[in-house]
Amino acid sequence: MAPAGAVAGLGLLSAATWGGSDFVGGMGARRSSALLVTVSGQIVSLVVLLAICLTLRLALPGFSYLIYAAAGGFEGALALAIFYRALAMGAMGLTAALTGLLTALVPVVFDLAHTGLPAPLTVVGLVAGCAAIWLITHTPAAGQGISAGSPPKALLFGALAGTGFGAQLILFKLAGAGGVLWTLTAGRIAGVVAILMVIAVAPPARPWRGFWITGIVSGALDTVGNLFYMLTAQLGRLDVAAVICSLYPAGTILLAALILHERPTRRQLSGMALALAAVGLLSL
Repeated sequence: MAPAGAVAGLGLLSAATWGGSDFVGGMGARRSSALLVTVSGQIVSLVVLLAICLTLRLALPGFSYLIYAAAGGFEGALALAIFYRALAMGAMGLTAALTGLLTALVPVVFDLAHTGLPAPLTVVGLVAGCAAIWLITHTPAAGQGISAGSPPKALLFGALAGTGFGAQLILFKLAGAGGVLWTLTAGRIAGVVAILMVIAVAPPARPWRGFWITGIVSGALDTVGNLFYMLTAQLGRLDVAAVICSLYPAGTILLAALILHERPTRRQLSGMALALAAVGLLSL
């Protein structure tokens, strides 16, 4: 395995680019459908990835690796559609927090079952990282309890989305051993197919225009984030990679603060401070 500091650094790069992707995609979703923003970015990034793989004449990985990659791309895209649906039902703060936490926890449980317990400091770092994800993403309404205004169906969909995102991280880890660029490409192909299926079944109601630029930028950042995640997962433990990369909402919040002047809450700032401590522990 690579030095822990290098693994943590790659994980932070993944979190930063994923956070940027969500910020740009969120801006685009204010003017058009989030699904249209997503699918446009995925289509363009797929074309670029295919061109790179074919130009470099990269050897195709084994069939099993392609299946892992395609499965991860397909179910991850469906999880994204479910996540958008969950957010539309209300209780966004709790739903996003539950989704984000499960995104990290599913790979952590998987890796602990298959690899065993890491060093004690790493365990503390994993726990601190999961707590940081919850603090950063969960913003309960003022004066309300944690479950106030939280439709059970929204929480169920949020849990399904988080489980799907976590499963995608596991599948991409398994597929990455066969070649990172072809894994990204196979995942993108399956993801585009899945989102187009969702759009065909439930066409977006918003205007079908004004989404290409934000979609392309968001898709490019998401692809780079996936690349850094796969490198992180290949060089280190899956659980460490999943927790560090799942800190990406912090990047979205910081960009919103810098560009849109949206002030983070004290809870979010506390989560970011805890995230720094967690990354420090995971770097040792």
